[in-house]
Amino acid sequence: MTGTSGANAVIAKRAAALLQARGVSRSFGGIKAVSGFDLEVREGELVALIGPNGAGKTTVFNLITGVYRPDAGTLAFRGESLVGLAPHRIVEKGIARTFQNIRLFRHLSVLDNVRAAHFGRARTPALASLLRSPRCRADEREVIASSRSYLAALGLEGEAETIAGSLPYGRQRRLEIARALATRPALLLLDEPAAGMNPPEVEEMMELILRLRREFSLTVLLIEHQMRMVMGAAERIVVLEFGETIAEGTPEEIRANERVVTAYLGGDAT
Repeated sequence: MTGTSGANAVIAKRAAALLQARGVSRSFGGIKAVSGFDLEVREGELVALIGPNGAGKTTVFNLITGVYRPDAGTLAFRGESLVGLAPHRIVEKGIARTFQNIRLFRHLSVLDNVRAAHFGRARTPALASLLRSPRCRADEREVIASSRSYLAALGLEGEAETIAGSLPYGRQRRLEIARALATRPALLLLDEPAAGMNPPEVEEMMELILRLRREFSLTVLLIEHQMRMVMGAAERIVVLEFGETIAEGTPEEIRANERVVTAYLGGDAT
C-alpha cells in the first residue's frame, strides 16, 4: 500500500498544474493582442507557444511576468494569483524569463550580469553591507561561487571577466539564460532563444535547453519560430493566431493539423 501511495504521489506531482491562465485578454487601444487565452503548464513539462509574428506570444509572456496586467481573466502560479504583482515579486515566486531582444547589462562583465540576479535574495542587512562586515564578505563569496556555477552550466566559465556586450550573439543568449537560472526559477520562460541562429546552432541550443531542464528540474514555456527545435523539444504545443488559441496538442498532432499548417507551418513542420 505504501509503495502504491508513493507512486501515485509521484504521478500527481508530475501532473500538478504549475501555471494556469483562464480567459486572459489584453487590448492595446482598439487592438486585441490576446483574447480569451487559456493555458495550463504542468510541473516538469516543456511547452511551446508558437504562431505568426503579431499573434500575441510575447504579450502572453508579459502578462505572466507582470509587465502587463490582463484586462480580463486569471493567471495563477502554484495556485496563487499573479494578477497585479510587480515583476520582481513574480521572480521571487519562481518565474524567470529571457527576452526576444537580448537585455543584458552590456557594459558589465559576464560574471557581474549573473551576480545581479542574486540581489533579490540578499541576506545581508544594508548597514552590514555598507560596513563590509565579515557576514557581507562571506555572502559575496557565496554569490560569486554560485554565479560561476551557472556560467559553468552554460559553458561560459572561461568568459567570466569578459564584457557582456562584446560576446558573440549566441554566447549572449547563453548568458541571458544563465542570469535567469540564477534566480532559481521553477518555471523558465524562453522567448525565441534560437532566433538568428543557423541550423547547427539551433540544434546545440535545443540540446542545451533539454539538458538544463533535467539538471535544474525546470518547467519550460518556450516561444520559438525554429520548428526543428519546437518539434524536437516540446511535449505539447499551443498555437496562437491573432491573439486566440487555434490549436493545442503533441508535435505529431500539430504537424497534422490543417489549420495550423495553413496559418503558420507551411512547409516548415520538420
